[in-house]
Amino acid sequence: MSMLRIGITGGIGSGKSIICRLFQLLGVPVYDSDYRAKWIMANDLSLRAELLAAFGSQTFSESGQLDRAYLARVAFSNPAQLTQLNALVHPHVGRDFETWAAAQQQAGHAYSLKEAALLFESGAYRQLDRIITVFAPQDVRQARVLRRDPHRTAADILAIVGKQMSEEEKVQRADYVVYNDDQQLLIPQVLALDTLFRQQG
Repeated sequence: MSMLRIGITGGIGSGKSIICRLFQLLGVPVYDSDYRAKWIMANDLSLRAELLAAFGSQTFSESGQLDRAYLARVAFSNPAQLTQLNALVHPHVGRDFETWAAAQQQAGHAYSLKEAALLFESGAYRQLDRIITVFAPQDVRQARVLRRDPHRTAADILAIVGKQMSEEEKVQRADYVVYNDDQQLLIPQVLALDTLFRQQG
């Protein structure tokens, strides 16, 4: 049987990472798209050349380190630049995920998770069999991010939220929803999905 590929998404502060950690405790392999995208941008020579051509020599420091702060500043201040950055990075991440997923299937896992904030926006959901959206109301998410990221302001968070698909639309497009609203228990929700996916995988 082929391994199920499950996507997990949710807006900033929704708690995707916590949910993924719970799945990992159950032995489920998790692909962290954000972490891998950063690694690929720093280490993939063909992508490095594309980034330099698109965003200039400041993209990398003299010692060759990716200047993420510079890239974020340039991309988030201009929608066309953000679109271009995503168009360069997402295909590399997609190929990296395919290689990773093949290895997980080889290892005999019933299912794997791909965690990505922009699962729908990037088109990455097309590589996947099912989608989970982690939902939390915006005020709860904003309070969490302010606690977690002291360098961010409420305005910063709203700017990021404004660039992400609305939670309502993510919920509508998902196959399953995990409610991380500080009202409902997470572990029973994760255990129920784990049982379901193991039966289907």
